[in-house]
Amino acid sequence: MQQALLPAELSTANLADACLRVGVTPRFAPVVPISAGLRVAGRAVPVRHYGSVDVFLEAIDQASPGSVLVVDNAARRDEACIGDLVALEAQQASMAGIIIWGYHRDTAEIREMGFPLFSLGAIAAGPMRADPRDSEAFLSANVGDFSVVATDVVVADDDGALFLGEDCLEELIRKAAEIRVTEQNQAERARRGTSLREQFQFTEFLRRRSADPALTFRKYLRSIRGSIEE
Repeated sequence: MQQALLPAELSTANLADACLRVGVTPRFAPVVPISAGLRVAGRAVPVRHYGSVDVFLEAIDQASPGSVLVVDNAARRDEACIGDLVALEAQQASMAGIIIWGYHRDTAEIREMGFPLFSLGAIAAGPMRADPRDSEAFLSANVGDFSVVATDVVVADDDGALFLGEDCLEELIRKAAEIRVTEQNQAERARRGTSLREQFQFTEFLRRRSADPALTFRKYLRSIRGSIEE
């Protein structure tokens, strides 16, 4: 069995906070899962859409099990670039899921498959174009204002997708795990009756800020080792 790149318990929120701790600019995509509660994590397989499914079949044919198809369709709102047949092909090739910077269709069928697919939304219309393919077809996928390449790792859940560079992955996982434990402990104390204001000694922060208006809450939290913001 292939070893998971990211521990299943780490959310995109945990990892995004870890990016701030490490000093890495987070790369987000506000995509949503086809069904609530889905999660996907794996190595990115970037591919650009030109109007025909053959480019997806080629990318899937070259993909490793557990990888994630990351589709660049330029966030187009006039067409769905992936439907149930391509999703089924990816699933049967043991890919972990699909992220689409664009729209999908065949929602009911893909939901029934239980396959993790994330996109900007659904539209019934398929592509009615056949643009010429360029040399960048499998080298990178543009998502928002950044590019995703094959060395990137992607994780997505109900809060969207996050793309992480391979070079800092180990440190991000370690920081995210620390953040998760801290926040779990803070939540448990809050459920037992100790509010966040009490845990963070908020009255003391207000007193200090009154004496030093330049004091930020983030800096104060660092001083008491209670930070949840960075």
